[in-house]
Amino acid sequence: MTKTVHSADPCQRPYASRHFKLICSSLVLTKLGDLLASPKLVLTWLLGSAGVSPAIISLLVPIRESGSLIPQLAIGNWVSGFARRGWLWQWGSFSQGLCVALMALTLQLGSGDAAGLVVLGLLALFSLARGLCSVTIKDLQGKLIKRSQRGRLSGFATSIAGGLTLLVSLYFFAPTSAPQQPVYLWLLVIAALLWLGACALFAGLNEADGETRHAANSTGLIQRAAELLTTDKVFRHFVVSRALLMGSALAGPFLLLLAQQQHGAHTFALFLLASALASSLSATLWGLMADTSSRRVMMLGGTLAGSCCLAVWACQWQTQGLSDWLYALFYLLLMMAHEGVRIGRQTYLVNMAEGVKRTDYVSLSNSVIGALLLLAGALTAALATWSVTSTVLVLGLLTLGGAFSTWRMPEVE
Repeated sequence: MTKTVHSADPCQRPYASRHFKLICSSLVLTKLGDLLASPKLVLTWLLGSAGVSPAIISLLVPIRESGSLIPQLAIGNWVSGFARRGWLWQWGSFSQGLCVALMALTLQLGSGDAAGLVVLGLLALFSLARGLCSVTIKDLQGKLIKRSQRGRLSGFATSIAGGLTLLVSLYFFAPTSAPQQPVYLWLLVIAALLWLGACALFAGLNEADGETRHAANSTGLIQRAAELLTTDKVFRHFVVSRALLMGSALAGPFLLLLAQQQHGAHTFALFLLASALASSLSATLWGLMADTSSRRVMMLGGTLAGSCCLAVWACQWQTQGLSDWLYALFYLLLMMAHEGVRIGRQTYLVNMAEGVKRTDYVSLSNSVIGALLLLAGALTAALATWSVTSTVLVLGLLTLGGAFSTWRMPEVE
């Protein structure tokens, strides 16, 4: 049963500007927290220095990504019963901060695989809270932010966070610096405080009641998901396009691997700086473009990402290697393209529907993509054992296929 609550539109003045600033500021803080507690970098380094086995460390990224995406169908079903969801986002942000703080405490007091397993457990809880925030933030953006400003909101937040990331990268990962374990533990503490600060900022939102629906049982939930995927052609087309465009995210580590194989570990700092530059330079532009046509942004981002992958493959095939700066340049272009894909799909998804249907779209698409990420990760890992260069080629072709699929999607702005 669906219940629609009619209330004053919170996107209208006098709250619209304040909502934009509060949500944008909160997203900047959480994106910085993501950097400072990055499983790919900070947690990996800390667990390695604590004597944790590589088998446990290898589980960090899969748990972080799929652990937040796969449960979103169930999370969305539960969230749809609440007329106001800002407090749910606050709980999610608070829980993420608490989990990261406990990770720092665990690594301060313990070491070895025992400490590693505790961190993995906390990361699993962190991922669930992240999934809750992912579902609710898109609903809140749809309720509180004007349609013409939703793309730029994500773009502004990402650009600001990217600029700050650039400063952090220059300080901590310059060749002359050698941070020790206490420095990284403090990074986790600061990240935890950032999530708690975002939680506090959200208290200033003036959220009105929205559409609700009684949570379905497991059978009803599966039936609803199957119905959406089989009968809603626009949504199904979006999920297929998004799945193909996953290549823009999966290709990055393989470019880094190629560079490391030929130029050593010192290239990592260069790639980190390239990633920060990509966010700070491109996100705002992509966001502004997405407010006009999020479909076009997805298509352009996918085309650029696929072309970068094919260019790297061609160069590897012709020259058997590139300079570290050229690798970093390709990585910069790839990350700029991925920002376009990410901002475009987020904006498209928010604009596709209203109320609980938007929640269904967000939760189901994320759950499907989370499962596909596990499968794609396993397949690309197997392919990479044979040829990293061929893996980049395959991911580039898939991404170009996603761009073509996006070209055939309808406009929603």
